[in-house]
Amino acid sequence: MKLQRRYSLTGVGFILPFLAGFALLYLIPFVWSVQKTFTAGAGGTRFVGLWNYTDLLGSAAFRLAAGNTFRFIGVGVPLLMVLSFLLALALYRKFRGASFFRSAFLMPMVIPVAAVVTVVQAFFDGNGMVNQLLVGLGLPVRDWLDSELAFLVLIGLYLWKNCGYNMVLFLAGLSAIPTDYADAALCDGASEGYILRHITLPLMIPNFFFVFVISVINAFKSFREAYLLGGDRPHESIYMLQHFMNNNFQNLNYPRLSTAALLIFVVIFLLVLLLFRVKRKHEVTL
Repeated sequence: MKLQRRYSLTGVGFILPFLAGFALLYLIPFVWSVQKTFTAGAGGTRFVGLWNYTDLLGSAAFRLAAGNTFRFIGVGVPLLMVLSFLLALALYRKFRGASFFRSAFLMPMVIPVAAVVTVVQAFFDGNGMVNQLLVGLGLPVRDWLDSELAFLVLIGLYLWKNCGYNMVLFLAGLSAIPTDYADAALCDGASEGYILRHITLPLMIPNFFFVFVISVINAFKSFREAYLLGGDRPHESIYMLQHFMNNNFQNLNYPRLSTAALLIFVVIFLLVLLLFRVKRKHEVTL
């Protein structure tokens, strides 16, 4: 009994530094932010109940930022998953140069975002290369970064930045599928389309779930690209929730900032919880 107690105390001693760091860096700031959502004033000491929530939901800027963010996720994430999975299927086949292409698609992960955005601006600026090409072809120029087209530019940048990473995740899932299944199906006369639909895709569902969650998280991280493209006040098509929170932080409006951050946390938490339930239900069905 004494030895077991000693082992327990040793384990608690090892975990205490982690718990202290977690409480100091995450738990206490989270509780403080939740408390801020119910206060107002310069020091955040006046209790106002749910006024911050009703004020935030009635804000046109917040609704615009939320709409753009979820539109970005709704468009970018499905495109990213389809494109990266198709690339993974193509590169899963053994052919000459496959290793080179795998490495090439991973290059965007190591290139600094600021350098990438600088190149994008050189292409899509008012006097950039794309407009110069349009002029040469006799076509009208476009205002790529200060119009609705800025949303498409940001989507393209998101796809380019994250496609290689998702492709690697899908390649890992494809490599984990035993080849015996496909070989047996081929011996029975099954086509490659049948194998893809009835063998590969069902076995890849756990990978699809994981890649989807990672893609959504990376979509929220695209604020860096949107901020570098448009600054504090970008075109309204790429005005994201992170812009809204960043501007409120600069204005020292901590109650509204905390309220927006808490609502985003709740939405992401519910989304991931829903995905886990769908995944568990699918596993039970299988």
